[in-house]
Amino acid sequence: MPMKILKGTVISNKMNKTVVIAVERVFQHPFYKKTIKTRKNYKAHDEENRCQIGDVVEIIESRPISKDKRWKVLRIIKEGEGQ
Repeated sequence: MPMKILKGTVISNKMNKTVVIAVERVFQHPFYKKTIKTRKNYKAHDEENRCQIGDVVEIIESRPISKDKRWKVLRIIKEGEGQ
C-alpha cells in the first residue's frame, strides 16, 4: 500500500529532530454544501533540524518513531521567513 504524502506549514521546531506541521484541508460539507477549512497538526521527524518556522514542507507516512511521531519530512518545498 502506498504511503500518504501531505503538504503543510511548519508551526514549531522547538524540539530536537522534531517539527510540528499544520496541514490544512478544504472540503465541502456533504449536506449544507458550505466550504469548510480544517487544520490538523502532525509531528514529523526532521533528522538534520533543517526546518524553520514558516517553511512549507512535504511529509510522508512512516513507522512509529515515538509515542505520537509517525511522519518524516520528505522535502522542504518553500522556505518561510523564519524566526
